[in-house]
Parts: sequence; structure tokens; C-alpha cells
Amino acid sequence: MIDLARAIEFVPPPGWPAMSRAQCIERLTAPGERFEMDTVDIRGVPTRVWKNAPDNLRQVAMVARMHGERAFAVYEDERVTYEGWFRAVARLAAELRARGVEKGDRVALAMHNLPEWPVAFFAATTIGAICVPLNAWWTGPELAFGLANSGTKLLICDAERWDRIAPHRGELRDLDTVIVARGDRTEGAERLEDILGSPKDYAALPASELPDCQIAPEDEATIFYTSGTTGQPKGALGTHRNLCTNIMSSAYNGAFAALRRGEEPPAPAQKVGLVVIPLFHVTACSAGLMGYAVAGHTMVFMHKWDPVEAFQLIEREKVNLTGGVPTIAWQLLEHPERANYDLSSLEAIAYGGAPAAPELVRKIHEEFGALPANGWGMTETMATVTGNSSEDYLNRPDSCGPPVAVADLKIMSDDGASELPVGEVGELWARGPMVVKGYWNRPEATAETFIQGWVRTGDLAKLDDEGWCYIVDRAKDMIIRGGENIYSSEVENVLYDHPAVTDAALVGIPHKTLGEEPAAVVHLAPGMSASESELREWVAARLAKFKVPVRVAFVEDTLPRNANGKILKKDLGVFFE
Repeated sequence: MIDLARAIEFVPPPGWPAMSRAQCIERLTAPGERFEMDTVDIRGVPTRVWKNAPDNLRQVAMVARMHGERAFAVYEDERVTYEGWFRAVARLAAELRARGVEKGDRVALAMHNLPEWPVAFFAATTIGAICVPLNAWWTGPELAFGLANSGTKLLICDAERWDRIAPHRGELRDLDTVIVARGDRTEGAERLEDILGSPKDYAALPASELPDCQIAPEDEATIFYTSGTTGQPKGALGTHRNLCTNIMSSAYNGAFAALRRGEEPPAPAQKVGLVVIPLFHVTACSAGLMGYAVAGHTMVFMHKWDPVEAFQLIEREKVNLTGGVPTIAWQLLEHPERANYDLSSLEAIAYGGAPAAPELVRKIHEEFGALPANGWGMTETMATVTGNSSEDYLNRPDSCGPPVAVADLKIMSDDGASELPVGEVGELWARGPMVVKGYWNRPEATAETFIQGWVRTGDLAKLDDEGWCYIVDRAKDMIIRGGENIYSSEVENVLYDHPAVTDAALVGIPHKTLGEEPAAVVHLAPGMSASESELREWVAARLAKFKVPVRVAFVEDTLPRNANGKILKKDLGVFFE
């Protein structure tokens, strides 16, 4: 295995790291400190929690309101302040209550990133309803599945989603009310604008408080559906504690990076973030929106991803933070028009949801002067479990970082019976206050996946002696060639390290005697070239011969991904038929 830190030419600064991981944890979580921990019983399991985390999303909303006239959301020519957002939340929450929405009822949300999205989300969750953010990329039948499976009582969606859902309305026996945003053709539904006006009107709504509701940390708040790259999506049932944990975990990772550098954790500062991940994904909602709301950050939305529009928004809004999935970072780096815009406000580019090329880590730092960051989590952990940023990321560019202080990781054998030693690859198990209750109405799947506070992730990983985690593959993506295990991310990282490669995926193709063999699908950077033999030789010079792709297919566009940024490997076999 190559030394990726050396490969990207990272030289640690003198005296780094200033503190060990154990010293950072001791300092940050000491009694009286911001990240002090407590131990509580969660479903019969003693669990470390952030002592200073909000108890529920009502508290999050009320803290956010204190940011007043600070811009909360920007979308095209619309600007919504925190006070305007809160007034809209309180108004819509009262309307939901008047429509008979009670604690525990499901309120679905289906729209792309719009100012209305966080209004609807908090309106539902602050009165104890369970919000069901549906994948806006889903087809009509898929959206209907989510609505039926969750037993949704009231749906808030945009016009495009309603056009897909309306033909299936007769199948949805639990669905009483549909409220549509930004649509004139709303037969069978009501208009959100008739309740709230447009986002430009939110600031003029009457000031009011949230309807009364008692909410405990372990009360249910959300159902996020798994990405469904294989099989039918499962609804991960999240709690208020799950979402509020992320607020502290993200801040903890920032403070940890500062201590490692020998600096004091920075005082909270309001930032501007270009949000390009869909809010129906836990990364954007739980790891993003929650912390943004408490900190008073500004969210800048785009109708759809476009690199040039992103450059324009970064320059116009003085964006400090962005990211999403590695493909977006690559496009920001390599687009020929990048030099035409002032991007100097960028401070950090973070991503998750998919493995990233180690070379991307170095380029972000060199080209933008921004600190790279990534982390690991999943729908079942409501996002953040680990974090890796700044010098630590440059030093371990193939790692997703160590777990936050309230979380634990372990590597288990295939049968789940024994824990494996440091450095060995096995299934990653995780536990902590971010792990969801289970799957909605799926008791058998819940029993298989959630075991005494631990979630079986399905990821193959290893831990080093300091606790840094390395995801080597999804268990189902591992290729077995004649009895030899090939972890796709290992080969993909080597391909990514080639200067011409910006997107790569390894898949297994059938072989009569070996069972399967590795093959790669590759997208090259604009203006760059590489041949199949060149890439095969590149891998052969760095990895064992049995790991070398037997075939390499080149595609003009970046590889197909689901809304969570995961490459749809099941769609790539066609290149080798």
C-alpha cells in the first residue's frame, strides 16, 4: 500500500501535532467545558452524550430566532432573515396543529432546496410531528412508496414533486392534506403561499410563538429513507437527540483540529455557506442545517448544481464554506472559468457521502488556500460520527478521521461474534447518541442492524492505533477474484492519484473460473488524456497484480450518483457487456 501522505507531498509543520487525540479529548470534554459529556440511558444502553446539546428542535428554533435580521437563507433574488424564517415556522406550525397534526403524526416534505424547506421542517418537528424528508430525485412511484410506507398524514411539496405524486393520490389512504409551494396548478392540493405568502413576505408575518408542545430528547423527529442503491429503501427513525448531537459534533471537530495545530479553539463566528447537498439527505439537514441554525450561518441555495453559477454566488455572497461530494470539489477546481472569479472568501471545502481522491485533499489546500475536511456517517447515524480536517486530513488523506468523543467504533468479524485487532479489516460497527432508533415498521431489519446500541454499518474498515478510521469498501462492493479480496476504494484511490483521473469506480465483472474480476470506469479531467494500458500499468506499479483492472472503460461525464453522492455501481456493468 502506498503512503498517500507522502504521495501528496504533505510535510507536517514543526511541532505538529501539538496534542495527542487523548489530550484533545481530555481538554475539550473536561467539566465546565463546552464539550463536557454526560452518560444517560438510551434504550437500555448507557451512552455518552453532549451535556450542552439542545434537548430538542424547539430549542434549536428558539436559539436560531435570536440571530434576528441576519440572513438565514438566500435563493436567487430571495433573502429570508432569521426572524422572518421563525415567523413563518410559527405560522405554519399553528396551521398544522389546526389541521389536526398531533405529536407523532408524519408530515412529509418533498422539494428541492428552497427557503420553504427549513420552514416546513421546523414547523413539523417543533410541534412533535415526525418529518419525513423525501428524496426529491425520486420518481412518482418512489415518492408514493415513501408516503405510503411512512403513513404520512400531511404533505408539503413543490410543484414539480406534486406533478409526480398527484397521479398516485388515490393509493395514499393516510394522506389527508397536500400543501404545494410555487405552483399554480394545484388541483387536489392547497397553496403554501395562501398560508405564508412568498419567502419575501415572511418578515411581514405577525410575530408569534410556537404552539405549546413537550418534547423529550428521545422523542421521534424524522424518518430519512436510506439511499436504496440496492433493494427497497428503509426509513431510519431519528430522534431529537440524534439531530441535536450533530450540532455539537461538528463544532467539536473544529475545536479538535485547532488544538492539534496548537491553537485555542476559535470563538463562534457567523459564516456563509453554499449548500449544494439536498436537504433531504442527513448530511445537509442534520450535519448542516442544525449547526447553521444555532450558529447563525447563512445558507445560499442553488436550483441545481452548476460550477459557473457557484463561482458567481461565492463571489457575490462572500461564501466561506461549501462542499458536498468530491465531484463538486473537482469541478470547482478544474473548471476553466474559475480564474475569472474572486473565490478568496472560501475557508473550507468539506464533503462526505463518497470516497475522495487523496490528491483532491492537496489540491483544495493548494489551489483555494482552503482547509479540506471530510467525515463519515450514514443515514442510520444521522450523519456525523467521525471527522478529519486540516493537517490531520493532509497527513491521513485516505482516512475519514477518528470518532467524536461521544461515539465509539469497533471492527468486527463477518459473523459479528468477535472484535478484530488494530489494523485488520472487518465490518465497521458504531455507537453513540447519533444512532437512530431503528427502521420504521421493519422490526426484522432493525434487529439485524441495531444491536445493544451498536449499528452494523455494512462498511468494511480498519482502525489505526490512534483511532483513525479507514473505510476500505462497502461489504457488498468488495470484489472476490479467485478467493482474493479486492477492496474497491484501494484501487480507486490509486486511480484517483493519476493526474488525469477525476472520477473512478471499480466493479466486478463475471469470470468463468475466477468468479469475478476487477474492471474500472473512469472519467478524465478536461483537456487530459490517458489510455487503458497506461492506467492499468499505473495501478500495477502500485498494487498487487490481482488488483489491477482487467478492463478500463472511459466515460465523457462524471459517474452516475444518487442524491447522496454515492456512485451507482449497479449501473456501471453495462460498460463491460
